[in-house]
Amino acid sequence: MTTPPPARPAPSPHFKVPIRALEAEHCPAITEHLLQLGPRDRYLRFGYAASDDHIRRYVAHLDFERDEVFGIFNRQLRLIAMAHLAYLTPQAALTEQAPGPAEPPEGMAEFGVSVNHHARGRGYGMQLFRRAVVHARNHGVQQLYIHALTENMAMLAIARKGGATVVQDGSESQAHLRLPPADFESQVSEMLDEQVARTDYHFKVQTRYLWYLLRRALGLPDRRDKDTRPV
Repeated sequence: MTTPPPARPAPSPHFKVPIRALEAEHCPAITEHLLQLGPRDRYLRFGYAASDDHIRRYVAHLDFERDEVFGIFNRQLRLIAMAHLAYLTPQAALTEQAPGPAEPPEGMAEFGVSVNHHARGRGYGMQLFRRAVVHARNHGVQQLYIHALTENMAMLAIARKGGATVVQDGSESQAHLRLPPADFESQVSEMLDEQVARTDYHFKVQTRYLWYLLRRALGLPDRRDKDTRPV
């Protein structure tokens, strides 16, 4: 009896994965990723029991000109984790501020993240948060806001680990993180990270196409590997 090869270990949570900014052309991958979320994960991500139609409408209304969407792709170009950085209007900013003395409107953005079940425990949510923080700083955002269900412990843990102040109000929680202004390091860091991520993505595209040609030349059926690793 042939002994199966040992399973490859998951990447360390401290291993930095390529995270690229997504565009409208990635909407099919975003839809596929979100539709793979189970009922519980959809409830925690959106705050309600999002149906397939709700998810499709959400993706259809993503504004890539105004907001920023980041993603992590595995070797088979499946989107396995994504974050949405939504810029809030001044009116919304006033509404979303934590209880306390009134402050003038300021640059605010809301952060949301989702990770496929098989890719959990690798620190992808935290890495997406850090990527979003750097981008927000470089685009004049002064405060990052997270609205989550109190039972969404994973999201609140990311917020706290990132230095945000979390205020719980029954079944819902709000987290606010004051951001420092952009500097040379933050601007160069984002530029390099995006370039590395785009290079990695195009390399995966070319590699996948070459494997497709090889399998076709050998008369093998085309298939999508179940490899869930991002690199």
